[in-house]
Amino acid sequence: MEGFKFRDQLKGVELEFVILPSEKLTIPSIQREISENHIKRLMESIEKLGFIEPLSVVPDGKGSYEVINGQHRLLAGRQLGITEFPVIVLPPEYKQHIIALNIEKAPSLKDKAHQAYEIFLEYLNNAPETPEYKLENLIEEAYFITIGFITDRMGDKKFPGYAFEKVLKKLDYFLDQPISKAEQERENRANLLLKAKEVLNRRYEELQMKNPLQKEAIVSKAFQSLYGRYVRSITDDFYTVIERLIDAIQKVSLEEIQVEDINL
Repeated sequence: MEGFKFRDQLKGVELEFVILPSEKLTIPSIQREISENHIKRLMESIEKLGFIEPLSVVPDGKGSYEVINGQHRLLAGRQLGITEFPVIVLPPEYKQHIIALNIEKAPSLKDKAHQAYEIFLEYLNNAPETPEYKLENLIEEAYFITIGFITDRMGDKKFPGYAFEKVLKKLDYFLDQPISKAEQERENRANLLLKAKEVLNRRYEELQMKNPLQKEAIVSKAFQSLYGRYVRSITDDFYTVIERLIDAIQKVSLEEIQVEDINL
């Protein structure tokens, strides 16, 4: 259907408002996983207020449009029988900034890891000689890629990324090598973290803990025993740190753990 064009007042980007049929709208794989509970809440809201917020889409070059912000609203609307949706059509390059643009619901670590992995794969398939550090403008943290390898490539959706996140933030940076070579490095790092997960889960059970937050406390206490409480930079490489951490996790005692004391 015919719409109208306008320009973003800040950047001067040309945008278009239009009503599109549902069958012309698709959800790209780069989006986070679907939350059925979120869809139900949105259905309740839409039933009360109507579908009043346009979706953000980009053309896919094949006659359809990918929804880069509003996937849950789209699915909620479809379940309510809506067949046409108001959309704002953005330039195709906006898809690469999906993480920053998607503000419908704050993404979880698993969401961010999934999105980072999809961006990594897109470059691996289309521009494999791109240095990995060039993805820094598209992916918030490099360790999201490593966790994405665990959750998406290796299929471990229950990996406790939150337990290792503060350590990885100090350790896992973007690589100065082509993405074609970085792929194996990311896979190696992911495998080592899976080993660390098994050791962490075993120690968690040995200490008869019940609160999942205590896994983060175990990792925190193990890391502090190696590098101190307020360390800002680490000279050891990724593999040395994680191997040492694995050993230290096995030595953490119940008396050392306090859920509220998990700052590094």
